[in-house]
Amino acid sequence: MGENEPKAKGVTVSLINRDGNVFNVIGSVVRELKKAGLYEMADEYRDACFRADSYDEVLRITMTYVSIT
Repeated sequence: MGENEPKAKGVTVSLINRDGNVFNVIGSVVRELKKAGLYEMADEYRDACFRADSYDEVLRITMTYVSIT
């Protein structure tokens, strides 16, 4: 895995024209990870986000797991 490559290669989540509520972001990513069959990674991602201290931290975590458009 390259330095800036997300853990879930090939999984892309569009956040354009979506409600930016943190729970919607987390839910969208978890849904796409599960759709890709990455159930354990979805749980790991969700848990990391729920431990985050800010919205910005959730976005940083998100970018380490999936590609964002």
